Parts: sequence; C-alpha cells; structure tokens
Amino acid sequence: MSARKNVQAGFQPDSDVYITYEDQQKINKFARQNAKMDDLKEELKIKQNELKNLEDACDEIVLLDEDAKIPYYIGEVFIYEDLEKTQNYLDEIKEKKKKEIFNLESKCVDLKNIITELKTQLYAKFGSRINLEAEED
Repeated sequence: MSARKNVQAGFQPDSDVYITYEDQQKINKFARQNAKMDDLKEELKIKQNELKNLEDACDEIVLLDEDAKIPYYIGEVFIYEDLEKTQNYLDEIKEKKKKEIFNLESKCVDLKNIITELKTQLYAKFGSRINLEAEED
C-alpha cells in the first residue's frame, strides 16, 4: 500500500497551468493551420502526379508520326487532334499545372511560417505540457 501512495504522491496534475482565452485561440489556430497544411500537401501531391502524367504523355506523343490523330479525353468524350495541336494543348495544361503547384507551394511556405511561429509561442508558455508534433503514420 505504501508504494501505491508514493506513486500517487509523486504524480502532480497540471493544475498549475493556466490557459487563457488567447492561449486557447492560438491552440485552435494552430490546429486549423495544421489541418490546412495537410490538405495542401495532399493537393500538392495530386497536382505533381498530374504534371508527371502530362509530361509522360508529351514524351509519348513525340514518338508518333506527324499525321497521326491523337485521341485525348475531355469531359465524357474522346477528341482526335493532330500532333501539333495536341502538343500545344498539353503544353498549355502543363503550364497551368506548374502555376497551380507554385501557388500551392507558396501557400505551404506561408502556412509553415505561421505554424512555426505558433509552435514557438505555445512551447515557450507550456513547454513539455503540450504536444504540437505531428503523429507519424
């Protein structure tokens, strides 16, 4: 019984930690920004994969004859175009994807700066009493 009392006596709840309204707002903002960052990272992976597929398609159509009609899927139908128009179309789409990727990457950098600042503030106040690190899957 005495060992049990010692264990219980050694445990001290975090009753000395006082969380203000502003602290809670920072924690909530951190959680929202972190969730946004995860969403942006997922969207960025998708866009990068789409760009890779477009680049692969460009590489493949270079191997075709110039008079070949190339089918590509738009909406619910296949459209057949000549090589030059298809290459131009793919180049336009690739440039759009690159811009989208650039925009997503810049948003990620901005969010990362906000998250880092919030982490610094929260760890400065709460130390080891708060865990803001992402869980590994």
